[in-house]
Amino acid sequence: MIHPSQTLWACALKRWFDIAASLILLVLVSPVLLIAVLLIKLTSAGPILFTQDRAGKAGKPFRVLKLRTMRGNRKPDPKELVPLDHPEITSVGRVFRRLKIDELPQLINVLKGDMSLVGPRPTLLDQVARYDAFRNHRLLLRPGATGLAQVFCNAHVSWDERILFDVVYVSRCSFWLDMSIMFRTIFVLILGEQRMTRPFSQTRYARYVEIPENYFDKAG
Repeated sequence: MIHPSQTLWACALKRWFDIAASLILLVLVSPVLLIAVLLIKLTSAGPILFTQDRAGKAGKPFRVLKLRTMRGNRKPDPKELVPLDHPEITSVGRVFRRLKIDELPQLINVLKGDMSLVGPRPTLLDQVARYDAFRNHRLLLRPGATGLAQVFCNAHVSWDERILFDVVYVSRCSFWLDMSIMFRTIFVLILGEQRMTRPFSQTRYARYVEIPENYFDKAG
């Protein structure tokens, strides 16, 4: 049984930090967002924002916000992994994804309380519906704009592998862990996801969780 972290940071201070930091960051990145919106409008037809229903804390649905990076007439496949070299990503969208500019609108989700700056990645509702008890542990905290899985994995890594990072984060959430994740996020932006990706078993976090038997054989 995984229990969520009971540190003062996880229980109270983290939310106040999210509010203050997301407000400041929205002001700081507003010129970047304006330029990004103009580039989307000038280079491809379709909406500026891509929105999708995701599962938040305790599985509560919310609508996540992203800048559109793929062709406007494309019908998204919820089960499809979308690596950076996906043929339907626009040229501008590829740059946005590489630098995580497409995820800047999620600061609004953070401000609203749907998300946190750091936490498990918000997951699709149909995927959450298939979770077993172990995987459900990742829903005990608000999902994050960045997180342990986001800074150790890329789009080619299976969800089962990412969930292991998330389960560890839920049980060990602290101020210092959040700061280290945000710091590592900077290196991911500079060096790219591929160079920063590490298998869960080869990280120090593997010692903090006992993986259930046949975990990778079950649909997640």
